[in-house]
Amino acid sequence: MARYTDAVCKLCRREGQKLFLKGDRCLSPKCAIDRRSFPPGVHGRKAAFRRKQSDFGLQLREKQKARRVYGIMEKQFRRYFKEATRRKGLTGTQLLVILESRLDNVVYRLGFADSRAQARQLVRHGHFEVNGRKTDIPSFQVTPGDVVAVRSGARDLTYFKDRAQIMQGNIGAPAWLSLNLAGMNGSMVNEPGREDIEIPLNEQLIVEYYSR
Repeated sequence: MARYTDAVCKLCRREGQKLFLKGDRCLSPKCAIDRRSFPPGVHGRKAAFRRKQSDFGLQLREKQKARRVYGIMEKQFRRYFKEATRRKGLTGTQLLVILESRLDNVVYRLGFADSRAQARQLVRHGHFEVNGRKTDIPSFQVTPGDVVAVRSGARDLTYFKDRAQIMQGNIGAPAWLSLNLAGMNGSMVNEPGREDIEIPLNEQLIVEYYSR
């Protein structure tokens, strides 16, 4: 499975905003955006003062931003877009619904991980099950009614014991998810609406990029 292995802080700097790819570090003074708010590379400082981007440049940056937030490679992202075009409703909104319904994202939004990358690793290591069946595929599409739970064999791990303590002080899961902290599980109540997706993305630019 192809995946990005370089420094993720470069990605935030390239997009010029926090993508929250490293969990709590993004909220600390160590955040790369706070320390170096210009794009990476030898000419990064100069790039920050370049002329206004073209329409294509804006569309490309928005598409790249979405890919990087969810940790998806281009081929898979394009496949998601094609699926979104086949669904009823606005293509851009359906694309975001597909991305939000990924198992790794649901694990992250429930609070079992500090970042989507960490959630992806936990899923890949087989620590979660969906509807009672072990599922180690981060891209698995969770649907309304599905129950995502920490496997019984993993609940005794130090990580999940500590995580349960941390989650008690958190605000909780978004409205489209239901969290049962006592049972270390959660379920999808319904598909997320556009208003439930907190990431500042302009999905229409992504649709325009792939519609060229």
